Amino acid sequence: MLIGEVARRSGVSARMLRHYESLGLVRPSGRSGSGYREYSGEDIRRIFHIESLRSLGLSLREIGRALDDSGFTPSALVGDLIEQTRERIAAETELLTRLRRIDAADPAGWEDVLQVVALLQALGSKNADARQRAALSSGDEVPVPVEALVEAALSETEPNVAGALRWALARSDKDAAALLADGLGSPVAAVRERAVQSLAEMPGDEADVQLREALGHPDAVVRGHAALALGTRGEAEAVPTLVDMIVDGRNDTDAADALSVLAGDTARADQLATTLVERLARDTTEAPARRRLTQALAGIPGSKTSRALVELSQDQDRAVAVTATYLLQLRDG
Repeated sequence: MLIGEVARRSGVSARMLRHYESLGLVRPSGRSGSGYREYSGEDIRRIFHIESLRSLGLSLREIGRALDDSGFTPSALVGDLIEQTRERIAAETELLTRLRRIDAADPAGWEDVLQVVALLQALGSKNADARQRAALSSGDEVPVPVEALVEAALSETEPNVAGALRWALARSDKDAAALLADGLGSPVAAVRERAVQSLAEMPGDEADVQLREALGHPDAVVRGHAALALGTRGEAEAVPTLVDMIVDGRNDTDAADALSVLAGDTARADQLATTLVERLARDTTEAPARRRLTQALAGIPGSKTSRALVELSQDQDRAVAVTATYLLQLRDG
C-alpha cells in the first residue's frame, strides 16, 4: 500500500508518516518499481499502535521504546502519565475557576480584570497582612467574586484575617449565604465552624433561613453558633438549643445572655422562665447544670421568674439555693 492510501485509511498525514520514518518509528517494508514507499499490513498495524500510544500522552521517544524494547515495562510509565494528567487537570481546573470568578466580577475593562486578578492573588497569599488588606479592600472599586471570599473565609486560620473576611462577606450579595451553607456540610469541623460564624455575621433573611436550618445540624458547635446568632436577633426557635447549651456548659454565659435578649416582653419572659424551671426539675439534670440554669434566670424579668427563684432559694442543693437567694436580693434591690 502506497503512502497516500495509508494516510487516507489511517488518518495520519503523509507528512507525519515521513516524520515517523525519519525517527525510525516505522519503516516501509518495501519500495515500488517507481521507488515509492510501500507499507505492509504489519507496517500499518505498527502505525495504529503508534497512534494508540500517542493518545495516552506518550512522547514519540517513549513510543519507540515501548514498541522496540522487549524488556520495557509499562507500569512505571503509565503511573507517571497518571500523575502528570492529574496535575494538568488540577491546573486547568484552577484556571477555569479563576476565569469564572473574573467573569463573575463583570469587569468593564482590562484594568478591572487586572485588579480582580491582583485581589484573588492577595487572598491566596501566604502573608496574613496581604490577605487582610485584600478582604478589607474588596468591593471598593471592583468587587471580589463572592465564591473567592467564601473559599477564603472557610480556609482562613488567622483570627484577624477571618474577621475581615466575614466583614467582607456581610457586605457581599445574598448568594454568599447559600455558599456558606454548603460549608456546613464539610467533613472538617473547623470549616463547619467558620461557615456558621460567617453566617452569624451576615444580615438578611437568607442568612436567617440558613441559621434556622443549622439548629438541626448534628454538630453541636454549629448548632450553638446558630442559636446564639438567632437568639440575639430575637428568634424564638433558638430557645431549645440555648437551654441545651446552658445545661451542657457550652458557651453557657453567652447562651444565657441570648435568652435575656429574647425575654423582651412579659409573655416571652414567662415562657422562658417556665422552660428553665422545667429543665431544672428533670431528674436527669445534674447539679452543675441546675446551678447554671438558676443563674440563667437572672436575665429573665417578670413575676414568674421571681416566684421560681423563691422556690429555688429553698432547694436541697445548697449552691442552687444560695444562687437563687442572691438573685432575689438583686431583684429586690
